[in-house]
Amino acid sequence: MTFTPAIRPRRLRRTPALRRLVAETRIHPAELILPVFVREGLVTPRPITAMPGVQQHTIDSVRRAAVEAAEAGLGGIMLFGVPETRDARGSAADDPNGILNAATAAVASEVGDALVVQTDLCLDEFTDHGHCGVLDASGAVDNDATLDRYCATAIAQAEAGSALLGLSGMMDGQVAAVRDALDAAGHHGTGVLAYSAKYASAFYGPFREAVDSQLSGDRRSYQQDPANRREGAREAELDIAEGADVVMVKPAMSYLDVLSDVAAFSPVPVWAYQVSGEAAMIEAAAANGWIDRRGAVLESLTSIKRAGADAILSYFATEVARWLR
Repeated sequence: MTFTPAIRPRRLRRTPALRRLVAETRIHPAELILPVFVREGLVTPRPITAMPGVQQHTIDSVRRAAVEAAEAGLGGIMLFGVPETRDARGSAADDPNGILNAATAAVASEVGDALVVQTDLCLDEFTDHGHCGVLDASGAVDNDATLDRYCATAIAQAEAGSALLGLSGMMDGQVAAVRDALDAAGHHGTGVLAYSAKYASAFYGPFREAVDSQLSGDRRSYQQDPANRREGAREAELDIAEGADVVMVKPAMSYLDVLSDVAAFSPVPVWAYQVSGEAAMIEAAAANGWIDRRGAVLESLTSIKRAGADAILSYFATEVARWLR
């Protein structure tokens, strides 16, 4: 005798209309943020080999990318700068005429009313040693001396027009120090996005090409150990207590447990960064015909959202927003 189930969950999966109606998680363009790279000295945009479809921009081309992002309905754009000249203290980071600050001013004037213009606040793109802070006499990253550089950079970025500063250096006390510096300079309205749970990940590889990283060695003395889950939540708690307006988990796909933990208690928005290596894996597998690119991109972003992200930084952001129209 054939058994007849009384409960049939498949009923709600029967048609596309039913599946769409009962979907628990949706992606909206306004919840996507596009990371972009602007390189000093370029005459035309330069493709990034390890990141198909992504390029180092000129100031003119990043303006166009920002307009396209706004027209697609994105929530924001995150700028990274690649200077021509680097030194030990990352002087170009707080130079008002430095590439990141000049590009920020250009983008803010172009789309500042339509997009939240955000800037990466770190020294790694600007130092000749590639670390996220200044070094002491022993060659170690000097936490407290680095905070002084972050504060100067924060003021320069705020004055350039950045609405939200992405503190990605993983220095202890960075949120409190930058918040105090911004307030003292009268930038009470400039927000702080804390890269709270940022792991020392192998998935940052293509990003190193994107910013022409000068790093030798690793960043394991300040970024988090991938083995640690509770530590990610603790870092987020500390950043919230120091005044972070938004906290973030980075990378995203390999740290969905941490993302879920932080989202469960955070009183402020929680974002996630789908990093360069995560995007590159999808592109490489799709290029070889091993996966469906569009399906994999959408599934990856849906899983990040389902784990608790309120917004996602993704190199696919503009393209996905167009798909969702």
